[in-house]
Amino acid sequence: MRKPWSLLVLAVLLWLGGVVSAQTVAQAASTAVDVHVFWRIGCPHCERAREFLQAAAARDDWLRLHEYEIGDDAVNRGAFERAVNYFGIQNPGVPTIVIGDRYAVGYHDDATTGVAILAAAALCRGQPCPDVVPVLFTDAPLARPPERRMGGLPRTVRLPLIGELELATVSLPVLTVLLAAIDGFNPCAMWTLLFLVGLLVGIPDRVRMWTLGTAFIAASAAVYYLFLAAWLNLLLFLGVVVWIRGAVALVALAGGGYYIREFFVNPEALCRVTGGESRRRVLTQLRAIALEQRFWLALGGIVLLAVAVNLVEFICSAGIPAVYVQVLTLSALPAWQYHGYLLLYILVFMLDDLLIFVIAMKTLQVTGLTGAYARWSHLIGGALLLLIGMLLLLKPEWLVFG
Repeated sequence: MRKPWSLLVLAVLLWLGGVVSAQTVAQAASTAVDVHVFWRIGCPHCERAREFLQAAAARDDWLRLHEYEIGDDAVNRGAFERAVNYFGIQNPGVPTIVIGDRYAVGYHDDATTGVAILAAAALCRGQPCPDVVPVLFTDAPLARPPERRMGGLPRTVRLPLIGELELATVSLPVLTVLLAAIDGFNPCAMWTLLFLVGLLVGIPDRVRMWTLGTAFIAASAAVYYLFLAAWLNLLLFLGVVVWIRGAVALVALAGGGYYIREFFVNPEALCRVTGGESRRRVLTQLRAIALEQRFWLALGGIVLLAVAVNLVEFICSAGIPAVYVQVLTLSALPAWQYHGYLLLYILVFMLDDLLIFVIAMKTLQVTGLTGAYARWSHLIGGALLLLIGMLLLLKPEWLVFG
């Protein structure tokens, strides 16, 4: 009589075990953690992060990896920009890893950033976190969370006499200032400004003198900014296309070779684009505009002349702006930072013009930078363009900042 009861008890225990097992499986499935990685082709840090996380996801079933390439995919890029705004990331870059309501920008190594990512994932497994990334692919509003950055990634470096510097913000501003300064030592527009200043210092009306000179410089800056912004928008629209990067690399190599050649064969640093009859025609028009009695006609003529001169200067610069914008697009930045760097470029680019103009207006004497400055800028700029061109062809990931 005991045998049927034993079988009944065994059946009940097996049934209960099945229920518990099913509940355990369901609970395990419900505690799966989603790890979202925004990355870009050509980014070496992205590749290291992806390799580490792909291995972790293959090892742990509860880790679900989602990868979004933002260079060629406009939808992914839009979600990345929303993530930057949502988390309030001051210095965005790739890779950006999001787990729940925590994020990490950049990837140092497996032992630091990798461990921090897995620790954040483990926290979400123990206590489920809200997954915000799917919402970033929609237009649904999101309230900005408190600062919840993952640990493990060095953000600053301390330098003697300088103090702490943000790692992600050092290289690109330095490159911007360097290329803009070299581009600014351009003889094609410098002689036009010097001639204009020479005419203006002879005008007794100082208000007219300052207004016309300022209008020329402001119009020059605006036109150059529009050129850079148009090239930036074109490259961002096309995305990271290999043949475009290759074409810009060839422009950089050709421009670098041209600049170095100019250092040796053109010691006076004269502009090759506007010479002889073209220069005399521009100077004649400039004299007529500056001495025009009707102020508004003179002002409009100065602005139009600035547009024409800067179009020529854009040709004379031998590709520096095009190369700079290509390097800029390699770093994943929000739109306002792209244009902020363009404004910094323009400010440095126009600095020598501003100094010459202000000094001339204050002293009523025309002084300019000697040909030696422009000549040596040709050598430095040529070497830098050759270096950037080779990196664009062989190691584009080295030009990814942030």
